Amino acid sequence: MAQFPHNPCAPLADPTLVEAYRSTATPIISDNLRRLPGAVGLRPFHRGGTMAGTALTVRTSAGDNLAIHQALDLVQPGYVLVVDGGGDTSRALFGEIMTTIAQFRGAVGLVLDGAVRDAAALRQSDFPCFARAAIHRGPFKNGPGEINVPVTVGGMIVAPGDIVVGDDDGVVAFPQAIAAELLRAVQAQEVREAEILRSIREGRYVGAYAK
Repeated sequence: MAQFPHNPCAPLADPTLVEAYRSTATPIISDNLRRLPGAVGLRPFHRGGTMAGTALTVRTSAGDNLAIHQALDLVQPGYVLVVDGGGDTSRALFGEIMTTIAQFRGAVGLVLDGAVRDAAALRQSDFPCFARAAIHRGPFKNGPGEINVPVTVGGMIVAPGDIVVGDDDGVVAFPQAIAAELLRAVQAQEVREAEILRSIREGRYVGAYAK
């Protein structure tokens, strides 16, 4: 099996910050990133819950998952596998066995711009999995591929080490360098929105809140 050169994994994000992001919502994160970042066309294939972790990135050729298998050997607790499959959905790059490997090696989620299979099994799992589609056809294992390089998933650029958050509304990513400041802005908006909802329920709401 061909071995691809790869860059070292980026340092894991501050676990306290990551844990805080598990209690946030991607729409509010997106609002505070000027509504620009966000993967388009990916949807959750797991049972539910919010994903947050540090990006371990992979770029593959269409329909080929050899680089993903090699990236699985680099997984440590806290990483999210972010796979740029070019948006190709003709062959599944991930299935139940590979997601189980990722989970038991400590990965906290998978973001795949491509297709999965074993969708029924994935839907019963709590392991966060976001992909473009499901298909029964299996992958090639020829390469080439790259590991821990900047990738694009659903039109969103993700660099190794970015914090990645995903929920029922979608997936967003952002650099660790802005994570603390962004979290403060997100939490402030959560307080404002909670007050708006409270005012509606109490009959005090008098103005439109622009979304």
